[in-house]
Amino acid sequence: MLFENKVSLVTGASQGIGEAISWELGREGATLVLVDVQKDKLEALASRMAEAGIKAYPFEADVTNSSRVFEVVEQAIQQLKKIDHLINNAGITRDTILLRMKEEDWDLVLNVNLKGAFNFSRAVLKHMFSARYGRIVNIASVVGLMGNFGQTNYAASKAGLIGFSKSLAREVAGRGITVNCVAPGYISTPMTEKLPEEVKKAFLNIIPMQRFGTPEEVARVVKFLCSEDASYITGQVISVNGGMYM
Repeated sequence: MLFENKVSLVTGASQGIGEAISWELGREGATLVLVDVQKDKLEALASRMAEAGIKAYPFEADVTNSSRVFEVVEQAIQQLKKIDHLINNAGITRDTILLRMKEEDWDLVLNVNLKGAFNFSRAVLKHMFSARYGRIVNIASVVGLMGNFGQTNYAASKAGLIGFSKSLAREVAGRGITVNCVAPGYISTPMTEKLPEEVKKAFLNIIPMQRFGTPEEVARVVKFLCSEDASYITGQVISVNGGMYM
């Protein structure tokens, strides 16, 4: 197995892409630290994983709360001694055109999608520095590359995440730590299922492969970036979008 004796921390782990990533890494032998604000879903996922023979530890946490983030990381280190992989996946949308956007919706999206990655990266880095090893994978979005109507807050957060990742990659490369982004296109998840049908059809019309992606297709790219096969890849954005943006 690829990740035997490795520890992977996944934020936004309880559903969608985060859940798929957790299963993908867990099936390869990783011990999982599952983080989400949805306690019931998180504990149910950890229970299903235990039945499948995967070690998974659920931690309820708001990624925007820096003190709670440090607490989670320290508890995980005490129990498991290390964190090898950090997957910053937690994200939300609050879509509307800028003229109608409330300040609190701008702040919330930036805080969850961008500050959350800052909080967890900062918390795990001292341990990765000591180990001289680490893999950080940040889940960005095609919207952070191309923009999208009614998503100025979401696009800003994901574009910011890409810049954050490239800069951090330069800072930590000398310590054996890689930092990369995966930028999914339209992926069928509980979050995207809430979009109106006309929006879904509009997206489908601009995807050359004429279908939506699956969380598992994103998860397999994350698995690759966490593996030793990707040991010389850092500061990159890997798009998983069916050709939606090239």
